[in-house]
Amino acid sequence: MKSPYQKNYTEQGYRMNYKKLPVLSCLKNQVLQFRIELLGISPAIWRKIQVPSDYNFWELHVAIQDSMGWEDRHLHHFEVRGKHKRKEVHIGIPDFDGFPDLQEVYPGWEIWVPAHFNDLGVQAKYLYDYGDDWYHSVKLEGYMYREKKVKYPVCTGGERACPPEDCGGVSGYERIMETLSEADNAGYLAIKRWVGRDWQPEKFDTGSIRFDNPYKRWRKAFLKP
Repeated sequence: MKSPYQKNYTEQGYRMNYKKLPVLSCLKNQVLQFRIELLGISPAIWRKIQVPSDYNFWELHVAIQDSMGWEDRHLHHFEVRGKHKRKEVHIGIPDFDGFPDLQEVYPGWEIWVPAHFNDLGVQAKYLYDYGDDWYHSVKLEGYMYREKKVKYPVCTGGERACPPEDCGGVSGYERIMETLSEADNAGYLAIKRWVGRDWQPEKFDTGSIRFDNPYKRWRKAFLKP
């Protein structure tokens, strides 16, 4: 059975449709609160964010990237099954080459977040970087009323810095942490230079989070040569 998004594959290439979806009246003055946790690492690396209720999945992706501290260099998708949904779907960056053997990834910029995060407690997996395989849990924790003069999204809590990009996944991160725990280790100085002077694994400050404009990032990623 063909998905509704296969219409985007045309003879001229993949057709881009960025949609700003209408908000239901019951959600118009609300924001959605999510808890994001990077899986496989202890102590936990986590964030709590609040995003507008009219966000699509690309916009949620950008908010996760910015709050975690990732640099958005790699592919991603969400694996989500909403309440009363028959099956799990993958939502993120589609396979522009259209390989038939792979599960279709639906375009996140065309899908409204509450279409799948449709009840409190709905939880998804968010995979970033198909090489390092950073899996995150993403849980809808609450519907909050917008506060006046607050620009959303916002990050309201979290702990610990996310791992450096391209460090080799969970196992690579653990090796970095082990090396940095011993200043007399033969590889200490090389790893310290590689991760950068500013990277401190236990450091996180909500005040340092800056959220990018998701539409501008989308245009830069997909429309600009």
